[in-house]
Amino acid sequence: MSTEPRINDRIRVPEVRLVGPNGEQVGIVRIEDALRLAQESDLDLVEVAAQARPPVCKLMDYGKYKYESAQKARESRRNQQLTVIKEQKLRPKIDPHDYQTKKGHVARFLGQGNKVKVTIMFRGREQSRPELGYRLLQRLAEDVAELGFVESNPKQDGRNMIMVLAPHKTTKTRPVKHDQDEHGDLADQADAPAENAPAE
Repeated sequence: MSTEPRINDRIRVPEVRLVGPNGEQVGIVRIEDALRLAQESDLDLVEVAAQARPPVCKLMDYGKYKYESAQKARESRRNQQLTVIKEQKLRPKIDPHDYQTKKGHVARFLGQGNKVKVTIMFRGREQSRPELGYRLLQRLAEDVAELGFVESNPKQDGRNMIMVLAPHKTTKTRPVKHDQDEHGDLADQADAPAENAPAE
């Protein structure tokens, strides 16, 4: 079913509650009189509350109204920031080069205006040393503090420890590069190219 309101001759009721072009209440009038007023004012008769009894109709320039509504909707979509959560996985005993690479990914995601879920994966005996993961997450949060903050503090989740970082509200959203690590699941990509250096 169409969501467009009925206008002019498509309004098939005997009478309507009429509202003037400036929002003034005209009152209940016959549909013929409402259509005549619209024609004399070079405006459209638009049904704005079909469920009311009688339906509420307003005199307006419907073409202009539709254009302005579309503009507002477009502006609203432009201003609405889509929240995307990227994921980055690390091991407790990560070597320095891998850490720098992973930190670069996190910094880039935050710079693009995305949240980042950082997961420390414990295996075997590492599970008895959760403090290693906690310290690593704290270090990462400090290293990217200029770009984001800790939204969800580190917490144990089975064999993993999870922390969520969120970008500062002043962070400008940058265009997303469509490379292989865009989806953020880089647990097995330890040899990522050096181009993913930490954002300045």
